[in-house]
Amino acid sequence: MSTKIDKRIVKYRVEKPGDTAQEKAAAAPEAARKESNVVWMHEKVERPEMLLGSTYKIKTPVSDHAMYVTINDIVLNEGTPYEQRRPFEIFINSKNLDHFQWIVALTRIISAVFRKGGDVTFLVDEMKAVFDPRGGYWQTGGKFMPSIIAELGYVVEKHLQMIGLLKAPELDDERKKLIEEKKAEFEARNKQTDAFAKSHFPEGAQLCGKCSTAAVVLMDGCMTCLNCGDSKCG
Repeated sequence: MSTKIDKRIVKYRVEKPGDTAQEKAAAAPEAARKESNVVWMHEKVERPEMLLGSTYKIKTPVSDHAMYVTINDIVLNEGTPYEQRRPFEIFINSKNLDHFQWIVALTRIISAVFRKGGDVTFLVDEMKAVFDPRGGYWQTGGKFMPSIIAELGYVVEKHLQMIGLLKAPELDDERKKLIEEKKAEFEARNKQTDAFAKSHFPEGAQLCGKCSTAAVVLMDGCMTCLNCGDSKCG
């Protein structure tokens, strides 16, 4: 069975196995040649003598000692349009030796992920999803932390946002307006205090039937008003 070719082949190019990478690059566009000079993050990138670093302090109510988290960054393609700051390694220091084993393991694993390159932002969600079976704790300001590992995840998230690998979440105008309205409503409601809010008498004192003051307390086995002196015992 024969196959008929309707169109005439005008030009063709045979790529030989011996073609070198330089010959392929010569045939590529100018933009592609520039792109080939860009250094991307991978595990074979050597550590420079000096790295840029940031240290974060973590003080939790479940430990007497604070933790200090240092994340060092490497600057790739410095001075070019492709300049990028990437996390390279992480160190966690604490006087609490109860956490020593998992701290060493965590620092080595996270540092290895940083040096591997690619998208490292997935670490944030994975760490923030770790819950302590003994229960979490409240940070100063009212934010709940399910575990120490989760707080480390928030630290990594904050650092990635600072160097531009993660975008900080922003509220739209409608939600900002709603929050401001709710804040104003809450503050206005708190200003409306009752008559007993600034009482000088002990908390929990009962209302006196004679002077209508919340000042009746139990003294020597008898209910006595501290405002007018009225007593059930005469």
